Amino acid sequence: MISGVQRAASRAHPYTREHWQQIFDQRTPQERRTLPHVKRFMERLVGDRKFRTTLSENLDAPRSVTERYGIEVDPMEMLPLWCGDYVKHRFKPESAPWPLAMMWDEYIREMLRHRDMLRAEGEMSMVNPRFHAWRERQIRRCNDELGELAPSVTHPIIAFELSEGCTVGCWFCGLSADRFKGYYEYSEEHAAVWRGVVGVASEMFGSAARTGFCYWATDPIDNPDYDRFLFDYHQITGALPQTTTAAPLKDQALTRRVLELFKCYGGVTNRFSVLSTNHLNQIHAAFSPEDLMGVELILQGKEAPTAKAFAGRARERKEKLQAANKDDAIALAEGYPTTIACVSGFLVNMRQGRLQLVTPVPGSERWPLGYRIVDERFFSTPDEFREGLQCIIDEHMFESPPANLPIRFRGDLQYEAGNRHFHLRSRNIEHRIDDDVAPISVGDLIAYGNCTASELIMRIATDGASTVAVADLLDQLYAAGVIEEDLDAVSLGRTAVG
Repeated sequence: MISGVQRAASRAHPYTREHWQQIFDQRTPQERRTLPHVKRFMERLVGDRKFRTTLSENLDAPRSVTERYGIEVDPMEMLPLWCGDYVKHRFKPESAPWPLAMMWDEYIREMLRHRDMLRAEGEMSMVNPRFHAWRERQIRRCNDELGELAPSVTHPIIAFELSEGCTVGCWFCGLSADRFKGYYEYSEEHAAVWRGVVGVASEMFGSAARTGFCYWATDPIDNPDYDRFLFDYHQITGALPQTTTAAPLKDQALTRRVLELFKCYGGVTNRFSVLSTNHLNQIHAAFSPEDLMGVELILQGKEAPTAKAFAGRARERKEKLQAANKDDAIALAEGYPTTIACVSGFLVNMRQGRLQLVTPVPGSERWPLGYRIVDERFFSTPDEFREGLQCIIDEHMFESPPANLPIRFRGDLQYEAGNRHFHLRSRNIEHRIDDDVAPISVGDLIAYGNCTASELIMRIATDGASTVAVADLLDQLYAAGVIEEDLDAVSLGRTAVG
């Protein structure tokens, strides 16, 4: 039996658009007019030091400050959101005198519930049990390895890149996006391949394909046909992919077409990365509070407290500055994010015809971009895409530990033997595992890491242990995500050490 602080993995897959719509339909017309302005107030509060300062200098008349910014709410009705003496009342019944604060906090709670539903929508136990078991295992591993970041990772099963490289060039890019090399045009030929590829994903993965989106180490607005690809995706899967862009002003006509599609079909909050206070000013000038109600602004500027993930360019920058004994602006507090990757599934670049199996991991020397690449294939037709998917599933997605591969605990886990049990401790979670199925310790044999799963079972079986019971324990450990799956060439005996 395995115990520990484990978040539940996917249980069901509700259709998230219906839930998204309910978040707003349940509100009164007045609340639907007010909420976008509360949201804009919070964006200014977090991302604009001048706004915060001016607000603190006008505590007796804060409405004059919001009017200056075109924000049509009275800050006195939401004191727990911004005023130091009142913050202690937030999330408590005594916050009732400030109805706008209560409205905002309830909205945030609903959005967090919606986020959890997005994770559940990737459930595939009936349509693709091997992929389902693999993804569930990655979710449990990430709960161990990513700590406070883990709940925000929804583990979509597929992501598409519709360009190669990125024009924005953020210094903190967690994926170290290459320079822009071009986009996948929506030609007649490309459109046919695209629709075929999305159709294959929908056929093989069912409703879980609704979790897909169309960017990665790219900015979707770099592709002028982006909205046409989105519309096709919705027509085939029934879901409109989320959009995240750091360039919403680059092609405002395209951005507005995407927002219009969202009004018609959207069920997942879009996101704009805001790179500075000036960028925030420009976005607020271009789009009304109502325009951006379905858009989360990720405030990345120096005046905002958003932590940068220690991966990609941010990792490179910090390591270079540390090597030069220089200070830098990337503070790594306890629980800092270590990746911006979210997909446990397939990453597809349409321009390159490249298909990869990926999953989030903490940024490291081995995986500096914060995601592990398990395998890679190339395709040029939907049939080749299907074949690539199936080959990767067959070769890498197992429901039990592969009999012929080394079996060992994950490298980040600390093993401690006990009396008929053992402990595994990560930075975030502790597991206690009963170890009483054989006269000798299964945990010790795995911790030594010098045998395969089949060798381990054979060794214990010679001592009279129940082969079935030992195999069942190995399956439980494997499903819990504590068995190492990232076996490099050295681990597999394919490369000489040293």
